[in-house]
Amino acid sequence: MSIFDLTISKRNPGYGRLLAASSITNLGDGVSALAFPWLATLITRDPLLIAMVGAAVRLPWLLFSIPAGVITDRHDRKRLIVGSDTVRFVLTLAVVALILSVVEFPPAREGLYIAGLTGLGFALGLAEVLRDNAAQTLLPSIVQKDDLEAANGNLWTVENIMGHFIGPPLAGVLIALALPLPFLLDAVSFAIAALLVAGIAIKPRAARPLRKPRDEMREAWTWMRAHPVILRLAVMLGLLNGLSIMGMTLIILVSQEILQLDAFWHGVLMTSAAAGGVAGGVFGPRLIKRIGQERAVWLALALFPMPMLAIAVTSSVWVVAVALFVESVAALVWNIVTVSYRQRVIPDELLGRVNSVYRFFGWGGIPIGALLGGLLVSLFETVLGRELALRLPYLLAASGMAGLALYGWRKLRIS
Repeated sequence: MSIFDLTISKRNPGYGRLLAASSITNLGDGVSALAFPWLATLITRDPLLIAMVGAAVRLPWLLFSIPAGVITDRHDRKRLIVGSDTVRFVLTLAVVALILSVVEFPPAREGLYIAGLTGLGFALGLAEVLRDNAAQTLLPSIVQKDDLEAANGNLWTVENIMGHFIGPPLAGVLIALALPLPFLLDAVSFAIAALLVAGIAIKPRAARPLRKPRDEMREAWTWMRAHPVILRLAVMLGLLNGLSIMGMTLIILVSQEILQLDAFWHGVLMTSAAAGGVAGGVFGPRLIKRIGQERAVWLALALFPMPMLAIAVTSSVWVVAVALFVESVAALVWNIVTVSYRQRVIPDELLGRVNSVYRFFGWGGIPIGALLGGLLVSLFETVLGRELALRLPYLLAASGMAGLALYGWRKLRIS
C-alpha cells in the first residue's frame, strides 16, 4: 500500500509542485520547531518566558487572521505564498545572525535576548498566517472537489513525515554540530518552496468588485453565522487548540526535566507524533469514508483527552510516545474532515475570508493557551513543586477536552 495517492498529481496539474513545496518547508519547520524552544531554554529556564516565545509565533493567528482573509480574496494567492515564503527566508536568516552575534547568553541579559527571539517569532507568525491562508484557499483551485480529502491527506502526511518524523531528530543532530545550522536549513527550505510554488500554472481568478475591507469582513462573518456547523467547529477548534498548546508549549521542559532527554532524544520522542500523523494521513480518508464525517469527528473528540491525561500522570518515555501518537491521529482525522468540509461548502469568492474568520477562532486560542500554560507553571511551582506544576497544564487540558467531547457528541452534526 502506497503512503500517497499518486494519481492525484496526474489528474490535477500543479498539485505535485504544491506537495513538494509543502514537503520542503515542513522539513525546515520541523527542524526549527525543536530548535526554537531549545534555543529559548539555553537563554532562560523561566517557563513563562519560554512560553512567550511559543505564543509569539501563534499570536498573529489571533490578531491578523481576519485581515489576512481579505488580502487572500483580493490578491493572487500564488504570489502571496511566494512572497510570504520569501519573507520567512529573510527573517530566519535574522535568527541565524542573532545566534552568530552572541558567543553565550549571559543570565543578566536573558530578557533582552528573549525579547529579540519573541519579536522574530511574531514576524515569522505574521508571514505564516498569510501564507497558510493563501495555500489552503489555493488548493481547491488546483484540485478537483472529489480529490480534496485525498489531497489534504497527502499534504498532512507529508507535513508529519517531514515536519515531525525527520525534522526533530535532524534538529537534534544539527544542534549538536552547531546551533545556527537548524535555522539555516529552515531558511533554505523557504527559498526552495517559493521557487516551486512560483512555477505552478493557475488560471486567473475572475475579477470581483472591491469594497471596503470592513464590509468584506462583515460579509464573511454573516455567511459564517448563517452556517452554524462551521461556526461551531471553529469555536471548538479554538478551545481544543488552546487546551492542547497549554501543555505542549512546555513539552520541552517535560522532556528535559522529567524524562531526562537531550536534544537528539527529544527529537526522536517527537517522531512518535509524526508516526501518528502519518497513520492519520494514510488511513484517515479511508476511515472517514467508511464511518462517515460525523462519526469520524466524534471519534477524534473521544481520543483528544487521553494523551493529555497520560502525559499528566506518567514519567515513562514510552507512555508519552504513545500519547503523542494518539494525539496526532486524532488531530489528522479532525483536520481531514473539517478542512475538506470547508473547502467544499464555502464559495470560492468567500473562501479566504471565511477561512480567516474560522482560523481567528480556531487558532486564536493557541497564543492564549501557550501563555496560560507558562503562567500556571510559574504560579504553582512554589506550591506544588516544579514537577507537579509542569504536569498541571496537561491535567487541566484533559478535563477541558473531555467536556468538549461531551458537547460535540450532543451538538455537532456534519452532513
